[in-house]
Amino acid sequence: MARVLLIEDAEVLRTAVGIALEEAGFTVETRADGVTFERDLAEYQPDLLLLDVMLPGRDGFELLAVAREASNAGIVLLTARDGVPDRLHGLRAGADDYVTKPFVLAELIARVEAVLRRMGRLRTVIEVGDLAVDMDAGTATRAGHPLVLTATELKLLTFLAGRHHRVVGKTQLLTAVWGYGDYAANLVEVHISALRRKLEAHGPRLLHTVRGTGYILRSDQP
Repeated sequence: MARVLLIEDAEVLRTAVGIALEEAGFTVETRADGVTFERDLAEYQPDLLLLDVMLPGRDGFELLAVAREASNAGIVLLTARDGVPDRLHGLRAGADDYVTKPFVLAELIARVEAVLRRMGRLRTVIEVGDLAVDMDAGTATRAGHPLVLTATELKLLTFLAGRHHRVVGKTQLLTAVWGYGDYAANLVEVHISALRRKLEAHGPRLLHTVRGTGYILRSDQP
């Protein structure tokens, strides 16, 4: 799993982003400031840094400069500043992306994944039994058979495949696939049913319902 170091002084946001990253399959370390930044880089060796620009003491731009000298990690800046000069400053200083607050967690995760994928540090083909999901190509096959999926079904399958053998709740799916968590639960159920039919056209059940909890993509094949 890719390692992410998140430095964000706002506790609520730091906690929310940390949980979202872990649920997306990343290993996460969080800090409220950059006091131990050099030591964290050396000991943790992150694949990606999420840096809040407006940190107390050493701000995100200063940490960005340090990181570019001491690490080859991907860097995504988080900031409430939405002015073009600030964005250009960050990108010219070596940031790989720039996310303005407030943001949707699903979009942030997608941006993190995109940076890691460009760097070759994110697995692009996920296999669950005889199912293969190629995130770069945007395709999926089961037992060698191409699956004809809608854009939403592919996004749903990719999210589940990235967390295979873990139960994923409906709220998680709504947030990750549709971008919000407060909506009729049957939206998820309808798409899960359609996806399950397509998967089972080429083999035994992979997508299971965990009653009262959510769904799990799991292969029982050895």
